[in-house]
Amino acid sequence: MIALLLIQAADAPAVPVDWDTLAPMPYVSAPEMTPQLNAFVGGEVAAGRCALPKPADGHYVVRVDVAALIDGSGVIRKTVPHAIACPTVEQYAAGLVTGFARGNLNLRASASGTWYRATIVFDWRG
Repeated sequence: MIALLLIQAADAPAVPVDWDTLAPMPYVSAPEMTPQLNAFVGGEVAAGRCALPKPADGHYVVRVDVAALIDGSGVIRKTVPHAIACPTVEQYAAGLVTGFARGNLNLRASASGTWYRATIVFDWRG
């Protein structure tokens, strides 16, 4: 079983170095950020688990880019969040991308998989 996973991982294309060249995530319907989704990130910042300076006006905007490898059947095989010095929020954003993509992608088939970029924007008042 482990050998099979290692073989599959070896077949996956490497994460591109220049994320600006990645096509945007091909969502059918753009995801909507809810107050509950933003509240998690606000809680992480308030608890001191993220090193973000407090904005003068108290309005936080945190962007997390996530690279997602999608196979030919539309399944996300791997997500890689861009580091923002807050691992819990990075992983949270990667999970959101996976959830937002489920049954919501307009893809061109690619047997080996294609990397896309999604940007999650958390926006709240602290």
